[in-house]
Amino acid sequence: MPDSQYATDLDKNAANHSPLSPLTFLERAAAVYPDRCALVYDELRRSWLETYRRCRQFASALQRHRVTKEDTVALVLPNVPAMYEAHFAIPMAGAVIHAINIRLDADAIAFQLRHGGARVLLTDPEFGDTVAAALEQLDEKPLVIDVNDPAVEGAEPIGDIEYEDFLADGDPAFAWQLPEDEWQAIALGYTSGTTGNPKGVVTHHRGAFLNAVSNILAWNMGPHPVYLWTLPMFHCNGWCFPWTTAALNGTSVCLRAVRDDAIFTAIRQHGVSHLCGAPVVLNLMANASDDLTKLLDHPVNVMTAGAAPPPAVLEAMARLNFNVTHTYGLTEVYGPAVVCSWHEEWDQLPLPEQAELKARQGVRYPMLEELVVADPETLEPVPRDGQTIGEIMFRGNVVMKGYLKNPDATSEAFAGGYFHSGDLAVCHPDGYVEIKDRSKDVIISGGENISSIEVEAVLYRHPAILEAAVVAMPDATWGESPCAFVHLRGDVDAVEESEIIEFCRDNLAHFKAPRKIVFGPLPKTSTGKIRKFELRERAGQI
Repeated sequence: MPDSQYATDLDKNAANHSPLSPLTFLERAAAVYPDRCALVYDELRRSWLETYRRCRQFASALQRHRVTKEDTVALVLPNVPAMYEAHFAIPMAGAVIHAINIRLDADAIAFQLRHGGARVLLTDPEFGDTVAAALEQLDEKPLVIDVNDPAVEGAEPIGDIEYEDFLADGDPAFAWQLPEDEWQAIALGYTSGTTGNPKGVVTHHRGAFLNAVSNILAWNMGPHPVYLWTLPMFHCNGWCFPWTTAALNGTSVCLRAVRDDAIFTAIRQHGVSHLCGAPVVLNLMANASDDLTKLLDHPVNVMTAGAAPPPAVLEAMARLNFNVTHTYGLTEVYGPAVVCSWHEEWDQLPLPEQAELKARQGVRYPMLEELVVADPETLEPVPRDGQTIGEIMFRGNVVMKGYLKNPDATSEAFAGGYFHSGDLAVCHPDGYVEIKDRSKDVIISGGENISSIEVEAVLYRHPAILEAAVVAMPDATWGESPCAFVHLRGDVDAVEESEIIEFCRDNLAHFKAPRKIVFGPLPKTSTGKIRKFELRERAGQI
C-alpha cells in the first residue's frame, strides 16, 4: 500500500506544534491585560504583569539553587499569593509542584516529603512546629523557604531563607521554556490515605491545560471572573483553577481561613462571581446567620464536588441566590471531570425537584474522552435504568500518568484500559451518572444493598440536623445495619433518637432506616470530607 498523500512532508515542526501547558495562560494574561488585577490578599493587590514577573523570578531562583527537570518542590501553604505563584513558577523551572495538605500531622508530611523526594520546601509560619517535626524525621532535608505572613504573629522561622529574599536571587525576565514533552510531570498530589500510606498521583502538563479549559466550558465561565479561594489550592492543585483564572484573565481573591464571615465579607467587598468548595463549605454558607447572608447583594456561582451535596443544602443555597454547579472527580483526574450540566427546562421545576436533579454527578467534562458506569470485572456498561449499580470509570487525557513509585497500584487502577474510581453508581436514562456509594461504604443488610448517601439525604431534611453520615454497624441478625452519626444545629438543645429513626422510616423503606443514632460533631479530613473509616470503627464498637 502506498503512503497516504497526507503522510509526506506534513510532519510536526516548530511552526505548527507546541506542547500543551497551562503556563502559556499566564504569559498571555500578562501580555494582554498587564495592568488588570490578578491577585488580592488583604490590602495587597498585584497585576498580571507583576505576577508574571514574580513567577519568572521565582523560577529563575529555583534553577539557580540547582532545581532541575522533574525535581520536586513541596508546598505547605494556605491560600496565599505565594501558593498561587508557585503553580506557575515551579513548572516554569521544569520542576514538579507538590502541594501538601496543611492539616496533616508531622508523620504524614514527613512521609510525603521523603516519598516525593522534595528538593525544596516552602512553608507558612502557622505550620512551623509541625513542619519542623516532620523535617526532623528526614535523613536528607530539602532547602526550606519561609513564606512570612503578617497575619501570623510570633512564629519563629524554621527555614534557610525567607521567600522574598529567595525571589530576589532570581531574574524577573527569566527566559523559561515550555516542556519538550507535554507528558512531562507538572504536579504530584497524594490521595487521602485513610487506610495505610497515601498514593502519589502524578499529573502532566497536557492534562492540566485541558482540565483548566474544561473548567471554563463546564461552568460556562466568562472573561475576568472574580474567584474567591475557598477551595484549598493544595487539593488537586485547586481543581486546576489557578490555571483557569489565568486563562480568563480573572482576579484571584486569596482567603487564608475559610469562615462564614470571611466568605460573605469577601463576596460583598470584591464582587466575587465564582467560588468552589466541598459540600461542607456549602453547608457552612447555607447555615450562616442572617447578618451575614444579607451581605449577599448579587448572585454567585458556586462549584461543589466531593460527597454528593444533600438536596436540602442545595435548596438552601438556591434560596440565598447561590447558583450551584455539582461536579465530581478525584485527584487521579485533576479534580472535577464530571459535571451535572443543567438544562433550561429544569428551571421550571419546583426547588426540591431541581435539587434532586442537581445532586446527581452528571456527565463527562468537555475534555474527558469517556465516562462509563460498568461492571468492574467484565467492563460491560450497566443499563441506563437508574437502578443497576456499576463502577464509575474514566478514560482520556485528563487521567493521571500513574502513582509514583507504585507500579502495582497503577496497573490495578488502569485494569482493562480504564481508570477505576472505586465509586459505585447508576446511569439514568438521560445518561447522567449518580453515585450511590463508595464500594466500601455500601451497607449490606440481610442481603439488601443500602446506599449510605440515600439515607444521609433523608437525614439532612430533618430540621434539627446540621450534618449527617451513615455507616455500617454489625448486626447479629442482618449482618450489617445502618448507623447514623448526626450533628445537631446550634439552636437545637436535644432530639430523641426515636424521633430521628421514625423520621427516616417515614421517608425510606423501613429496612434502610438507621437502627442507631449517635449524636456529636463529625470527624473530617482536611478537605472537609467526613472520615467515614473512623465512624465505621466507632460503629463497630457499639
